[in-house]
Amino acid sequence: MSRQSAPAPSPPETRREVVTETLHGIDVDDPYRWLEGDDAAVSEWADAQNDHVDAALDDALRDRLRPRFADLVEVADYGPISVREGRYFATVREPGADHARLVVRDAPDGTDRVLVDPNAWAANRDGDRPPRSMAWYVPSHDGERVAVGVTDGGDENYDVRVLSVPDPSDSGVESPEAEGYGPGVEEIASLPERGRVNAGSLAWTADDEGLVYVATGGAADGAQMDKEIRRFRFADGPDAESVLLEHDDQHVWPRVTVDPDSGLLAVAFSEMVGGTEWYVRVDGDLRPVLTDTDAETSVRFHDGTAFVSTDHGAPRRRLLACSVDRFREGDLSFEECREVLPGGEGILQSVVPTPDRLLVHRQRDAHSRLSVHDRDGTHLRDVSLPSYCSVTWVSGNRDAPEAFFGLTGFDRPPAVRKLDLADESPGEGDGVGEGGDAPELASAEVDSVDLPVPDDLVVEQRFVDSTDGAEVPVFVCYREEVNVEGPRPTVLYGYGGFRNSITPSFGRFRLPFLADGGAFAAVCARGGYEYGEPWHEAGMLEDKQHTFDDFVAAGEALCESGLTDADHLAVAGGSNGGLSVGAVVTQRPDLWAAAQCAVPLLDMLRFHRFLLGESWTTEYGHPEDPEAFEYLKEYSPYHNVDPDATHPPVYFT
Repeated sequence: MSRQSAPAPSPPETRREVVTETLHGIDVDDPYRWLEGDDAAVSEWADAQNDHVDAALDDALRDRLRPRFADLVEVADYGPISVREGRYFATVREPGADHARLVVRDAPDGTDRVLVDPNAWAANRDGDRPPRSMAWYVPSHDGERVAVGVTDGGDENYDVRVLSVPDPSDSGVESPEAEGYGPGVEEIASLPERGRVNAGSLAWTADDEGLVYVATGGAADGAQMDKEIRRFRFADGPDAESVLLEHDDQHVWPRVTVDPDSGLLAVAFSEMVGGTEWYVRVDGDLRPVLTDTDAETSVRFHDGTAFVSTDHGAPRRRLLACSVDRFREGDLSFEECREVLPGGEGILQSVVPTPDRLLVHRQRDAHSRLSVHDRDGTHLRDVSLPSYCSVTWVSGNRDAPEAFFGLTGFDRPPAVRKLDLADESPGEGDGVGEGGDAPELASAEVDSVDLPVPDDLVVEQRFVDSTDGAEVPVFVCYREEVNVEGPRPTVLYGYGGFRNSITPSFGRFRLPFLADGGAFAAVCARGGYEYGEPWHEAGMLEDKQHTFDDFVAAGEALCESGLTDADHLAVAGGSNGGLSVGAVVTQRPDLWAAAQCAVPLLDMLRFHRFLLGESWTTEYGHPEDPEAFEYLKEYSPYHNVDPDATHPPVYFT
């Protein structure tokens, strides 16, 4: 990767048909608006661009690299564990498989029993049909049923299927009509095309005889952003499904949770990046609970207690608690709740309650710490974890002092670990270690190749100075002992938005690049949540330029350190991160040798007109607002390309 590489062939010509709009008194030219259509001309343009990319990438180097990546596909992936009444649910993708299977075990290290295998669905064996995938699952409280979300071709309009979970003694009989289901699994109900319902917006009723869920885009009139809270009872059949609430605010997203002990249904309303209002449904009506606040708040019920995680009075979040009975009464204030965990140096990410313990996950400087507390918040011990790691998820057993978590890092393939919360032995020092008190779990039925992680791989965290005096964390990993003459080829990755933090993560397809002396860096740009809501707000709306400043500051610091230079430095990101890439490439084209821009936002004056774009205006500002228009047009990549500048090659996906 270098500016000295052989030039790529010129891309196909793109015709210009200038459309001029007057926005807030300013004429704005849009020469490529015709590409917003879906006619044959647009398809022909896309085909020509893809042919150009294929030709540019079809060279001897790619052929030499292909064998090094082939084995990296043969790796098993393990999803989070969900525990219900002694049953342990998880997803497992076998090496080489396109889709993960849903399995259940009767012990954490027990034998996998397959519930759903999407690889066996006919749609996934027929190359002419859109692939069908299982995107999520939610087990019932008693573990005897599971709801799964099924979609065709990646469309976020899910079918909800409810399946039985057989006992081990019932799993020897195969149902021939149940294609893709495991032995003894039966389909209890099917709710087709229920919109954007997902695992975070679906809950089982306390008696496990029905579901409550949020259908987004599944309203009868087909409006994509309309939402409905629905209740489905198995005894009534799918045609008798009832609508509990209709909600058409495009910026607000409902979610639901049910207390499995009392049956209390709680409903939260929140903007994508705004505060949260909580209600409970009592006697058919919504009763306000926590509503007079701009704080972001989540609630979890366990054994008569409502645990409330919030940034109210604590920018890096704290944990409060009250009884479920008090929560049901409504009109609750934060001051009435008892404080279980005060705000601290790290960001409170999640808390898993068990009968006598709390497992607490915090992030400090964008990497993870775990600790065990009793239910009143008293610290009992730290969990031994490696340096610069990420805990990607945590879950627990409602009925026993055991918990599970996913662990990864730049030099550490993802693993599932089990933790005995009743063990009172202390962790190592400040909680940094190799995780010996949380052994790794795996599936004995799945073989997987060992990943070639270099023994001399160095992981560092640096801090760079950016605008307004901000100190921005940058993770850097590279091989220490490899012989590299001159600056290293380096990829700088980032996101910087929507409260998403950049934390240590493993990328197996990164390994050949690192093995040959390349370096990978990740910038924790403002707009994320690495230091709580103030860090997020410092990179949104009129301060969005800070995000791009942080990318540039990281790139310049990597060059100044001698690790790389502008002829060997690439920048990469996707979605909001794709916007960041587009902005820094147009603002500082001299700093980058290449760019990878995935599913980006690039036209910041029209993004709100398409798909979910309207809901993103709380993060970016609304182009129809004159004040927001002023700062959006200043950085909108589509409108700020300098025709006289030399830009790096950009790979769009």
